Amino acid sequence: MSTSLSPSEISERLFDILSSTRFLDMEGLGNEVPIFIQPYPVAEEELMSSLVRSLVARMNNAGISTTHVDLFDLIVELLKASGRLSRITEKEPSLTRQKMTELMSNLADPGKVVVPALAKKMAEPGVRITILTGAGHVYPFLRTHQLLEEIQASMMHHPLVLFFPGEYTQTKGLGSQLRLFGTQPAKGYYRAFNLDQYRLHQS
Repeated sequence: MSTSLSPSEISERLFDILSSTRFLDMEGLGNEVPIFIQPYPVAEEELMSSLVRSLVARMNNAGISTTHVDLFDLIVELLKASGRLSRITEKEPSLTRQKMTELMSNLADPGKVVVPALAKKMAEPGVRITILTGAGHVYPFLRTHQLLEEIQASMMHHPLVLFFPGEYTQTKGLGSQLRLFGTQPAKGYYRAFNLDQYRLHQS
């Protein structure tokens, strides 16, 4: 995300893109899955959180049904529903950080738990776009690249936009790389589109 833009300019640009017919109709993507990543500096977490809330409200007010899913809130919701949350909070003081991470990694398995729950929210009637946040809050027990790898084309009936606290870069020989918090990239190839490079009109 360009740091030369003011918060209001960033908000306006994102609204113009996400509310456009071309974006909503997933035009110009070829056979790729309509997953978009909006990277931003981790220092701007609070700003982006506020911006996303305003953006979602504006989209819905414009008649474009938009679902906002925070990954941390989603996992807490799932743990509550399964009756595991209270047991985890009781265990936490006696567990090392590594053991706690291992426990949460098992409970928040992306393929078996998180993605199916996300797919249900995305399949709600009338939804035209899903905005996903909280990638930094679920690290290290849930990795963004694992989540993206589990999302199948069959689930994608509308665009998914992931707000990512870090960098999404192209590296020669490695393809696209996610750098959470600006650290070393995770292994893997990502087919998601960088929203910073999205253009409303084809040249």
